[in-house]
Amino acid sequence: MAVDPEAFKLGMRRLAAGVCLITTQCPDGTRRGMTATAVCSVSANPAVLLCCINRRNSSYDAIHQSRVFAINVLSMEDRPLADLFAQPIPAEQKFAPALWQTRVTGAPMLESALAAFDCRVGQDVVVGTHGILFGEIQDVTVRKGAAKPLVYAHGGYGGFASFAEANDLDSLWIPGWNYEPS
Repeated sequence: MAVDPEAFKLGMRRLAAGVCLITTQCPDGTRRGMTATAVCSVSANPAVLLCCINRRNSSYDAIHQSRVFAINVLSMEDRPLADLFAQPIPAEQKFAPALWQTRVTGAPMLESALAAFDCRVGQDVVVGTHGILFGEIQDVTVRKGAAKPLVYAHGGYGGFASFAEANDLDSLWIPGWNYEPS
């Protein structure tokens, strides 16, 4: 029995995820990028991560050609960039309002990112509508100082509060081990 694609999408919107920008520099020097939540660590040794990109997205083609990309983990402060990179506007307009650097591969790395992973494509596996890009990490930068990660769930952006940071623990919903949904 096939699963209804809309039901699948609705269910996946319940899965909270960190928000990232996936960026690359094309062989002709132009940059491309997109907002994504489908990013996951694969291995610490060797250092590998993966990201899933719809193959109809122009960023997928650009990464497929350049064979390099960066994963830029966004903070709450970077929410305007998440919105901007999700829009169908010319690629260079997306990069204009922020500061970028390059490291080993030449892929654009956001200076304000909580963390940025500079990757070479190790494998590109096609599954349905998407390509799963395995990134062999060449370099990592980690932001110094405290900043809250940007999170996406239920169709919108939000933040994260740890138990230690919560002022009002009653505001955090924490089910007991014997929790049974109503």
